[in-house]
Amino acid sequence: MTSRNKILRIGHRGAAGYAPENTLVSIQKAVELGCDLVEVDVRRTKDGHLVLLHDERVDRTTNGKGAVAEMTLERLRKLDTGGGQRIPTLQETLQVASGRVGLILELKASRIGAQVCALVQQAGFTGPVIYASFLHEELLSLREPAPTAATMALFKKLPQDPVAWAVNGRATHAGLRFDTATKPLVNDLHRAGRQVFVYTVNKPKDIQRVGALGLDGIISDFPDRI
Repeated sequence: MTSRNKILRIGHRGAAGYAPENTLVSIQKAVELGCDLVEVDVRRTKDGHLVLLHDERVDRTTNGKGAVAEMTLERLRKLDTGGGQRIPTLQETLQVASGRVGLILELKASRIGAQVCALVQQAGFTGPVIYASFLHEELLSLREPAPTAATMALFKKLPQDPVAWAVNGRATHAGLRFDTATKPLVNDLHRAGRQVFVYTVNKPKDIQRVGALGLDGIISDFPDRI
């Protein structure tokens, strides 16, 4: 997806530094800022719809309260995520982004991978898609419905052997927290045939530091700083 000399510019939850996170207006902003990819978070509602939301609960990002998994889509749609924005469905997200920007779809809950994958295929999405998760079993489960899909194993704290984790999880990409990324680790992952993205890098000095590590992509709330 990328040559070693170009670092992909990736918007975090759209362009969360400029617009309410995980909304269509945030994705639109990321497109305007020239992002190669946009990272968004996917959860499932009580009635089986896929929506964009990072937290288990809506309390932090909307004017409502409650767990996403216990709310219907109709109820979620009545909530305001800031500036009159609504929680978008994955379907709407795919329509808005198709042909304009690639997507990193972070699977925030167990057993939603196959449904997310099926929806992407049905939508006829044009552009790169990477399925990402801290739930590495969820990524493995995608290998049956989508054997050639790009997947990214995300790491909060580094395990003893992150390269083995990425390889065993059959992930094509590794997503490292920016303060855990080092040149030797990036080189080891590259030798194992994995691309390396780091998250979430907002300060110019941090962007400059990780930019020198030979990464493939940087995820930021302020993607125009990359």
